[in-house]
Amino acid sequence: MGLTGGIGAGKSTVAKTFIERGGFHIDADKIAREVVEPGTPGLARLVEAFGEGILAGDGSLDRAALAAKAFVDDESRSTLNSITHPLVGARTQEMLEAAPDDAIVIQDIPLLVEGNMAPFFHLVIIVHADAEERVRRLVELRGMPESDARARIAAQADDDQRRAVADAWLDNSGSPEALAAASAELWARRLVPFETNVRTRTPATVDPELVAAEPNSSTLPTRITQRLWALAGANATAIDAAASGSADPGFVITARDADASDALADALPPGGFAPIGDDRFGSADPGRPATVDVRTAE
Repeated sequence: MGLTGGIGAGKSTVAKTFIERGGFHIDADKIAREVVEPGTPGLARLVEAFGEGILAGDGSLDRAALAAKAFVDDESRSTLNSITHPLVGARTQEMLEAAPDDAIVIQDIPLLVEGNMAPFFHLVIIVHADAEERVRRLVELRGMPESDARARIAAQADDDQRRAVADAWLDNSGSPEALAAASAELWARRLVPFETNVRTRTPATVDPELVAAEPNSSTLPTRITQRLWALAGANATAIDAAASGSADPGFVITARDADASDALADALPPGGFAPIGDDRFGSADPGRPATVDVRTAE
């Protein structure tokens, strides 16, 4: 599952609630810090690229000094990303492989929306709070200058961009306790059954209240289509929405050939679509009903 939200929205409260219930938490920010700690190849490569001036007196990375050098132009930013992104990706993959088979993996990624990563997750959970409330929290609770807080918020995705990719929307306009309670309910009613269904290759029993809580029904077909493309890759020549003959949204994947059709049958169940018949699959998500038919191109 992908967890994200704007700075100051309250992601940490949601992550803590999931962790307390056994969630396997992968924190992208923490990994980004770990791969450039003193003594790591990552820090050595940064020093080689940007000079000794990016180091603090104790030999650790001075992030402000790095930013002053790395964000001056596109070439420098590209150099930074070419060093850090593969390291973060490799460490993330190591953690994913270390997760228990029955784990609910929560990938906590601040820039998930900005990085166009949503299709690669079973579920995208957005933590939301209004911009003015987030500014207040950043200033009063973190001691951040107001101008800095507003600049950081402005540099991130806006509410419409987040809602367009959201499968679950947790509103944090109230108290931390209210957010924790909503997170616990999402865990119990959606995440736990979803994980069980994926692991056992079982179509979901639809939860009408979860379906009614869909954050943006207008983008749902696009979200499912993008998810299917992420699973299908080159094995598909087309993915189309089509009438399924039921209340569930229906989709048709056209497989490149018979071998591709077999590959899709292997890829769809772990990706959240359980087999329900010959070349037909049903969503394992109790909050997102859908059927998928696989056809082979003639």
